[in-house]
Amino acid sequence: MPNTPFAQNIIALIWDFDKTLIPGNMQAPLFKKFGVDEPSFWREVQQLETYYLRRGIRVNKETVYLNHVLTYVREGVFKGLNNRMLEELGRELTFYPGLPEFFPKIKALIEEDERYKLFDIKLEHYIVSTGFAAMIRGSAIARYVDGIWGCEFIEEPARPGFASAGGADGAGVRESGAAEAAAPVADGVQGSEITQIGYAIDNTSKTRALFEINKGANKYADIDVNSKMDEADRRVPFEHMIYIADGPSDVPAFSILNKSGGRTYAVYPKGDMHAFRQVDMLRRDERIQMFGEADYQEGSQTYMWLVLQAKQIADSIVKKKEQAIQASVSQPPTHLI
Repeated sequence: MPNTPFAQNIIALIWDFDKTLIPGNMQAPLFKKFGVDEPSFWREVQQLETYYLRRGIRVNKETVYLNHVLTYVREGVFKGLNNRMLEELGRELTFYPGLPEFFPKIKALIEEDERYKLFDIKLEHYIVSTGFAAMIRGSAIARYVDGIWGCEFIEEPARPGFASAGGADGAGVRESGAAEAAAPVADGVQGSEITQIGYAIDNTSKTRALFEINKGANKYADIDVNSKMDEADRRVPFEHMIYIADGPSDVPAFSILNKSGGRTYAVYPKGDMHAFRQVDMLRRDERIQMFGEADYQEGSQTYMWLVLQAKQIADSIVKKKEQAIQASVSQPPTHLI
């Protein structure tokens, strides 16, 4: 019998955040706190690619907004902004109807079903966002999530020579910076501010998160996402994943799952014709399998579709396990006639 590392009994619901779980962008409380006009900020961001291109500099238009946030901090507009403050602002985020209750509800529907319990089938939630990881961690939904991919900020960067600061003679550390290098300030300390980008996610790199979940690299440090790994050895097969998002920016992730047997779903705000037209275009282009209103209350189309898909995946796991059991045993002996 083959010795595989994982039972492949996990179902993963993978969520975008902005306009998928919450109306609008998560940065709204940040702009409100500092009295910054939100539309004006995003208009500036839209022009940054052209602005820098005129100076011979290429930027990633999906993540350059992070640099603009740091510019606002440096110029004193977002004075005192740090990771602790971002987490606190995350508490102000309001979610679409039915959230965050839907997260534990669908989990319980799978994990408390006696037929699925027999094979220890579990359901996990993951958030993959180009927004701020700190705000997601501070939000009401964080307690129901098994993992978060988002953009991270650094407050106190490692100084030159920091790696040798712990040595006997502090070799390689300039005298003037030795104390700071040896005792870095922890992120979130009062008085500190975000100064650098630690981790950035764009629409394409969201697919990396899918592969990390797929292989189990997010759970086990010994597994590298780029390591060759047989499909049968991966923790969460792609066909056990459901990806939920709001629009064209998630096409790379939609594409991975559509090609690999996963499920894809897009949401739009109730009554928003522009957003409805956008997700309908995704459906017609076969980028997604289904779409519905961003309403996760019991009985809504979105609720029923996601529950149905999760149960279908669970049923397929049960079927595979039962077939494996049948294939592993021989027919019992019988009396000769």
